[in-house]
Amino acid sequence: MRRDLPYALSGLVLGVLLLGNAAIAADAAPVQAIDVVHILLMAAALAVCRRYPVVTLLVVTAAMLALHVRVHPGVSAAFPVLGAVYVAAWRGHRFAPALASLVFLGGFLAHDVSVAPAGRPGQQIAERTALLLGWFLAANVAGLVSRQRRAYLAQVEQRAIEAERTREEVALRRAGEERLRIARDLHDSLTHSISVIKVQAGIAVHLARKHGEEPSAALLAIQEASGAAMRELRATLEVLRSPADGDRVGLTRLGELAERTRATGVPVHVAVTGQPRDLSAEVDQAGYRVVQEALTNVARHAGSATAQIHIEYAPAQLTVSVTDDGQASPARPVTPGVGLRGMRERVTGLGGTLHAAAHDGGGFAVRATFPLEEPA
Repeated sequence: MRRDLPYALSGLVLGVLLLGNAAIAADAAPVQAIDVVHILLMAAALAVCRRYPVVTLLVVTAAMLALHVRVHPGVSAAFPVLGAVYVAAWRGHRFAPALASLVFLGGFLAHDVSVAPAGRPGQQIAERTALLLGWFLAANVAGLVSRQRRAYLAQVEQRAIEAERTREEVALRRAGEERLRIARDLHDSLTHSISVIKVQAGIAVHLARKHGEEPSAALLAIQEASGAAMRELRATLEVLRSPADGDRVGLTRLGELAERTRATGVPVHVAVTGQPRDLSAEVDQAGYRVVQEALTNVARHAGSATAQIHIEYAPAQLTVSVTDDGQASPARPVTPGVGLRGMRERVTGLGGTLHAAAHDGGGFAVRATFPLEEPA
């Protein structure tokens, strides 16, 4: 309602302007009750112009034509129609604004010609009609240009959000690749060298004891230090190679993902049922990726929609579902893209099932089920 308030105020201001102009215009007829009804109808239609632009355009055009025929308030009768034409073009309609412009201009000109006095030059009628024609052309073009600019800004904003969303994933992937490279380099260089030192020291100690000699303290220190270094190096390599670290994404970070999606303008509701339990790293990450890809598709393709996330923990399975009330319909089959194929590969690779399709009530639903080991 707050977003409709400027349109309602505009309708009231235009209504007052029309009544005032009809009162002071020299050739205007007296305003009667039916004319006030036309003005009120125009103001009420403009109040809902944002939500119903085409209906508003039809009502305002008819009301202002009727007011012009009965009262003849002058060019001020065209102002509400101009506003409705602009809003309709701005909301993406092309045929309706153009048709309303032609109908109003034709009716306006026909009435002016029919009631023009004999001594009135036709040049004044032509000039006023040409002026109105320019205004209506400008309103149509301005509405279309504003819509194109809004679409461009929305696309730029969406790209920025996508870049911000994937920046962390790219950084984590690069960090993982660098970690594996360091692990390989350490294994290829230090591990081999320390292994050789440990083996040679062990052989020297063995030969000394075989000959009845006590190995030197330095040799024993080298053997012990090389063994400790090998154990520490193996532990370090395990940490470098392990994907299970603090930065791993999973269902515990679902709140952050929902907040990032809400920042794009998509309302998101999260519901968790069942008793949460520890999941394997693969299932935890796959569930997160399914939700992430589904929310990305909602933001890209569902229009003005609300997303519902439902995580259900059962003893033997985990169910992850994301539904929206967007523009998808079973009458228009969805062609699976890279995202849907990637989700299906993740889920089926872990022995689960994925269902992704439009539902009868309108909107799209993604449901992934992962098998879990039953707790002991």
